Amino acid sequence: MAKVEVKPEILKWAAERVGGIQILESRFPRLNDWINNKSQPTFKQLETFAKATATPIGYFFLSEPPQEKLTIPHYRTISTRSTDQPSADLLETIRIMERRQEWMRDYLIDLGNEPLSFIGTAKLFDDPKQVAANIREKLGLKNGWAAESGTWEDALRNLIARIEDIGILVMVSGIVGNNTHRKLNVNEFRGFVLIDEYTPLIFINGADGKAAQMFTLAHELAHIWYGVSAIFDLEQLQPSVDKIEQACNQTAAEFLVPEQEFLNFWKLLHKDTNRYQTIARKFKVSELVVVRRAADLGLILQQEYFEYYKSKKDEWNNKSSDGGNFYATQTLRVGRRFSQAVISNVKSGKLLYRDAYRLTGLTNSTFEEFINRQEGAIYE
Repeated sequence: MAKVEVKPEILKWAAERVGGIQILESRFPRLNDWINNKSQPTFKQLETFAKATATPIGYFFLSEPPQEKLTIPHYRTISTRSTDQPSADLLETIRIMERRQEWMRDYLIDLGNEPLSFIGTAKLFDDPKQVAANIREKLGLKNGWAAESGTWEDALRNLIARIEDIGILVMVSGIVGNNTHRKLNVNEFRGFVLIDEYTPLIFINGADGKAAQMFTLAHELAHIWYGVSAIFDLEQLQPSVDKIEQACNQTAAEFLVPEQEFLNFWKLLHKDTNRYQTIARKFKVSELVVVRRAADLGLILQQEYFEYYKSKKDEWNNKSSDGGNFYATQTLRVGRRFSQAVISNVKSGKLLYRDAYRLTGLTNSTFEEFINRQEGAIYE
């Protein structure tokens, strides 16, 4: 069978897009021979390799690897990672979200909607406490709002609903599209924000533990107020050294756990052996957020926080958003607000079903059932 000549550097580049050569060796035992120019793949083998690395087949016929660049800044907690090549999974996820955002923007403009007034209203020199207060006011949340929820998981769901109600798209997924074989890497990114004056979009990596997702969501919400698109990993829930990341983290912390209220409650718990749990129940956040806030305010040493994080990390990561009922998970992946807009356009005949499948990642049969489930859902 005829062989295909491919530059070794392109094969290596494609492998790096999905985590490196070692990950692929079991599926492609001749990969090292191809890279070392000892042999060449057949076209069928190359097609399979292209699919495995999420690489367009045409790229393998280039003279050198293409420069794939992120369209928005990627803030890494560990600065030395900033030169890492973005994974194919991250790149494709951003493209999917950009397509959805572009469609939603056109849809809202056609309806005669005006740009959202709150985007980019915060400045770096603003007091994060005031920015957090402005966010709460816009969302219609009173001081102590989370206490009305039964658990912090309920508070997270309610917060997402409030955010969507003011015009922000929120999507939570731990995989690329609907491909369960392509799980997103939390170490690469916890989430990202795409700023748009009509339809800003928040994406949360659902492969992350739910304990961290509340803080990620608040951090992304702050980004919208500061008007800056970004990707971030928030390693150990710590921001990068960039000023915008520092401001967003401070705002997120104040939004979830106001400093003065936290300090006042902390003083009452000096004899409480389960004070993290007690505070978490009061503010309806995870214990992870509580311990991080205590460290930020100098109530415990940073080292104590890092040790706590390390001891609980596996437990938290086992509680992600993906899994369970397919259609409930799909609503998170596509977002309630976006789903309703797509379904409305399909039913009115303004959007073809095939385009709806492309936007949602669903198929004929699953999309019909998804419509039925959405129409029967009651949102808070």
